[in-house]
Amino acid sequence: MTTPVHDPVEGTAKPPRSRRALVAGSVGNFIEWYEFGVYGYFATIIAANFFTPDGGSDVEALVKTYASFALAFFFRPVGAAVFGRLGDRMGRRPTLILVILLMTGATTLIGLLPTYATLGAAAPWLLTLLRIVQGLSAGGEFGGAVSIMTEFAPPGRRGLYGAWQSFTVALGLLAGAGMAALLATVLTEPELNGWGWRLPFLLTLPLGLAALWLRLKLEETPSFQRTRTRTRTPDAEGRPQAVTPASAPARDVAKAIALGAGRLMGWSAAGYTFLVVMPSYLQSTLNASFQQALVATVLANLGFAASIIPAGALSDRIGRRAVMVTGAVLVAVLAFPLMHLLQDSGASTAAKSLAVFVAGAAVGLMAGPGPAMLAEMFPTSVRYTGLGLAYSLSNAVFSGCAGLIITEAIKRTGNIDIPAHYVVVTCAVSTLALLTLRGDDHRRALRD
Repeated sequence: MTTPVHDPVEGTAKPPRSRRALVAGSVGNFIEWYEFGVYGYFATIIAANFFTPDGGSDVEALVKTYASFALAFFFRPVGAAVFGRLGDRMGRRPTLILVILLMTGATTLIGLLPTYATLGAAAPWLLTLLRIVQGLSAGGEFGGAVSIMTEFAPPGRRGLYGAWQSFTVALGLLAGAGMAALLATVLTEPELNGWGWRLPFLLTLPLGLAALWLRLKLEETPSFQRTRTRTRTPDAEGRPQAVTPASAPARDVAKAIALGAGRLMGWSAAGYTFLVVMPSYLQSTLNASFQQALVATVLANLGFAASIIPAGALSDRIGRRAVMVTGAVLVAVLAFPLMHLLQDSGASTAAKSLAVFVAGAAVGLMAGPGPAMLAEMFPTSVRYTGLGLAYSLSNAVFSGCAGLIITEAIKRTGNIDIPAHYVVVTCAVSTLALLTLRGDDHRRALRD
């Protein structure tokens, strides 16, 4: 049995630097998920404005909207590969600056984009193009954000620091839901459908500028600096020669990426099913109002947010495997009872509220330790790329396609339990992958 190794250098960044890295990494992630949440919450309105040609049905328009949603997710792995490569070679800081510029620009432009009624068939294509840019930049965001959070983390606190990535996912989704609920309350339906939906996208501009300022002040991570300052035998003039660390074998990295994506599968599928897709599901399938759907989603996201930080901190004490497996099993067990409770017209509002809150909290048990778990799977030389690809591939298949798969499957089969089937299967596979984790990974130093 291998004895856990503690690197005396790891996590020796001064606390102000660690906190600054935490904030700089979190704010970009917040913006990313705020926007993706807004797009999901306004899916029915976006469908009516961009994807409803003459004669098209509301369901067809919604499917096309989710297809655009999924397409952006499928460009995330491309962004993870491109920006990950830059981040592993040039540094985390400059890459994250470029990523936030792209994300902010694309999201702001969505808020200014002419609709189908104004621009015709070009409108949905331009929206899809901007979604692709968002997908590329979002793919580069996660790997960099998690890298700086975990590489700056003090010893024994990687789970807690990495959990802030997931926590800002919850904050972003909550902010998007809150903005949607606020606009739905203060604006009339024609105002909301006509121009009100644009406001949340335009708000990204000042948020993005704030994130840019924070990242310009960010220092490079200790782990990346160490890999670039190690020396070998001095040259003929006695000067040390910098050595670029050898990359991990491509085959080993590919295996780790596939395994990482499998470990995240349940988190990806359940997270988007319960936290983003639910509003459209409740409206289109259970005939709930827009406000009712948003309230349910806000409660699920509150449960999600409430458990993330404690789950990350707990994983620093008892290990990533124990916490994440517990979350995956709980989500699978709760999926069908939750769906049936939401479908029951006689169930009380309090019971339904508690159910969606608990379901969100169970997803948070996977999301809290998840970023640190991924960071521990890859050495510094490929960490940005490896964990970014694992996360983005899992999200592309199991998050980005969640709305499309669920909506289309319900349309074809008439089975309104489809979301529960989807969540149970993905969490079962994820549990098997998580069981391969070593129990002491949380005690080992990050590999350089």
